[in-house]
Order: sequence, then C-alpha cells, then structure tokens
Amino acid sequence: MDLSFSQFAAGWPLAASLAALGVRGAQGERRRRALNECLHELRRPLQALALAAPRSGDPDGIGSSLRLATQALERLDLEINGGAEAATAAPVRVEPLLRSSLARWRARAELAGSSAQLRWRAGEAVVAGDATQLEQAFDNLLINAIEHGGATIVVEARRQGGSATVAVIDKGPRTPRRPTGRLSRHPGRHRHGHGLRVVRRIAAEHGGSFELRRSPGRTEALLRLPAVEATVVAR
Repeated sequence: MDLSFSQFAAGWPLAASLAALGVRGAQGERRRRALNECLHELRRPLQALALAAPRSGDPDGIGSSLRLATQALERLDLEINGGAEAATAAPVRVEPLLRSSLARWRARAELAGSSAQLRWRAGEAVVAGDATQLEQAFDNLLINAIEHGGATIVVEARRQGGSATVAVIDKGPRTPRRPTGRLSRHPGRHRHGHGLRVVRRIAAEHGGSFELRRSPGRTEALLRLPAVEATVVAR
C-alpha cells in the first residue's frame, strides 16, 4: 500500500506541470490529449488505492489524502476541459478537519525534524463551507510551516466573536537552515507561493480572511472564517 501511494505521489507533479501548458491550435490539441491521457492514467491507480484504504477510521490520514487527491484531480480536469466546479456549502465542524490534517502530515513533520501540536480553544466551532476546500486550506498552512518554520509548530483554534480562527504558529526560518533532501530543496522560496495563495482564495470564497504575521523568531498564519450556529453538521 505504501509503495503504491508513493508512486502515485511521485507522479502527481508531472500532471500538475503539464496542466500549466497552454492549449492552443494543433499543438495545443495534442497537449490536451496528452493531459487527458495523464488524467485517465492517474484516476485508475487512485481509484484502486481508494478501494484499498482502511474502512474503519483513518489513523494515518491515508483515506483522507486519497479523497483530497481525487478532488484536486477533478479540478485539474475542469481546468483542461472546461466546466464549472460544483459548490457544496454546508455546516462543517472545524476540529475533525484540523485533526485529520495533522494526521496526514505527521510523518512529513517528523521527517523534517518538526513536531506539530493542536491547541483547541474554539469549543464546537462550526463554519459554513466546503469541507474538502477547508481541508486543503489547513493542509497548506501546515505543510508551509513544516517546510519553512522551526522545529515546533503549534496549531491553535479559537473562537473570537463571530469568527473561528485557525492559527498555525512556528518559530520562523530554521537557523541555520539545514537541508532535508527533497523536502527543502529551495528553502524559503515558496513562503508566499502556491500554497498560501490557495489559502487566500479559499478564505475569500468562504467570506473569511487570511493574514501572515512575522516577528523575530515567530511566524503566525491566521485563517479566519465566519462561524455559524448549527444543530446538524455535515461532518
């Protein structure tokens, strides 16, 4: 199972790179066909992995990782072939999503010499939105801290007025920076890169905001989302 998932993960950047190519004229049509073949070939192993994922619980985040990868693949399909992304807004509990994100990235944090802990101070925080997109935002905040922050990462959730705030706090760039192989081939380059742009977009689409605060020895990424009262929660 681990080998198959690693093989899938290793092939994903190729598909993402191909998606960046322009689709114009005859050459563009060939690229479109190549991209669609990549989509087809990525879907098959992904479906097989999803069927093989644990059915009882998800302690290592394997099942949720597969689901997020599937959603990203569907968005890539829309970018290549056109169409509108279906919006699915519903009341969502924040705590399970954060805990799922921490489970997915625990091994990555350990490999980078980091540890991440959750401080939950938000009660029964519920927001209205798309659970998968919110998970993507939390994942990007966490992996950004793992790749560019210090050894200790704190994920703190709190309720402030009508907002649920998720803060990912680290001690800033490692001093001195130490290489960790492929995980940090270009230290610091993507601190404001794709991941945080994704967070900003998702925050805006959910009526919230994103802010990155820096001070000596501390970086704090703040995602604020409007909280709602709900008696029936989607997840």
